[in-house]
Amino acid sequence: NQPVLEQRTLTDKGIFYTPGGLPRAERELAATVTSKINGCIYCASVHARKAAQLAKDETAVDTLLAVTPGENLSDGQSPRWQAEIDAAAALSVTPPGLNARHLAALDEQGLDTLAQLDLLQSAAFFAWANRLMLTLGEPWRE
Repeated sequence: NQPVLEQRTLTDKGIFYTPGGLPRAERELAATVTSKINGCIYCASVHARKAAQLAKDETAVDTLLAVTPGENLSDGQSPRWQAEIDAAAALSVTPPGLNARHLAALDEQGLDTLAQLDLLQSAAFFAWANRLMLTLGEPWRE
């Protein structure tokens, strides 16, 4: 259904390509975290590559990708990325675990309301998108 796909694309662009608020690298970071938690390997790799490129920090992104299931995703990251990763991760699980402590940590790292909204929208959108893509499965091969 093309109109539905168009709305999805417009939402994606509205979250990732708008000026102001959270830097784009950190929006991509939130999408990476969410995709890693949801097991959407394709999305995790696409957004990790973009986060590393925009942040000019491959090491931090590689550290995130190397975390094994059950371990803390934010270990070894800068304080700002720790707060962002923890918040995105808490929002990405079912049921969501995001709470006032996460928002206070974002405040402490200097994220204003708009930056926090951008982070949460990036994570929430990809929580939905990952689940949609994982449910649809692999393309049909004849």
